[in-house]
Amino acid sequence: MEHTGTTATPDVPSIPLTDSVSIPQVGFGVFQISASTTQQAVEQALEIGYRHIDTAAIYKNEADAGNAIKESGIARKDIFVTTKLWNTDSRAHRQREAFEESLDRLGLDYVDLYLIHWPVENFVESWHELEKIYRSGRAKAIGVSNFKVHHLQTLLNSAEITPAVDQMEFSPYMQDNEAVDFCRAHGIAYEAWSPLGAGTLLEEPTLVKLSQKYGKSTAQVILRWVLQRDIIVFPKSNHKERIAENADIFDFEISEEDMKLINSLNCGKRTGSDPDTFNF
Repeated sequence: MEHTGTTATPDVPSIPLTDSVSIPQVGFGVFQISASTTQQAVEQALEIGYRHIDTAAIYKNEADAGNAIKESGIARKDIFVTTKLWNTDSRAHRQREAFEESLDRLGLDYVDLYLIHWPVENFVESWHELEKIYRSGRAKAIGVSNFKVHHLQTLLNSAEITPAVDQMEFSPYMQDNEAVDFCRAHGIAYEAWSPLGAGTLLEEPTLVKLSQKYGKSTAQVILRWVLQRDIIVFPKSNHKERIAENADIFDFEISEEDMKLINSLNCGKRTGSDPDTFNF
């Protein structure tokens, strides 16, 4: 199977999607950031140095993210933009139309990565439509989100193009290591959403102790742990100081012993829906 992707800026740590293509390993997510504040937040993230913006049709803020990208003055080729196909459009067989609408809202000629947001009933059909979009050149890479191993296996049975990434909920409390290992074995990059457990992990005693040990915030320790697992991460915030703090995670390294300690916190606790039982 062929793989897909696009180039990352040389200034940002990256994970290869193929032999010649990389994705910035730290991105800025805009889930649950209101449209009225998204543009300012993305502008601040880009000013700080983020070059990977993750949005989705269902977030209702693609236009604001697109405005921030346009106003930033940064060359389009230097910003990696991800958006996603929403479930109702997939079920309504509107995959191509939904993609074009996302491009229009973003004000872009192409996106770097287009994902199936959830494994709805007809996700194989949707994947074949994404393959066509990829071949058109208007999505430089295509992938999936919230796909467990059995979803990926079903997809790969009929896919002509291997997904470039799988974006999953991943935090110290929620580690689907079966999916991580499966993706690694199949050359699929793994992305983590809700790495801080929607804030619930910031008071976890083990992580608080580690934050004191390393002289970093609990959030920084968690994000660094994700990076050292060779996983892509995109924290979100409305606050400039927090946006900057979340990117300041490259001047320390968590020891192997402490990595194992954080790994041991896994208890399957989700902050979002289970991909096997979601009902939207």
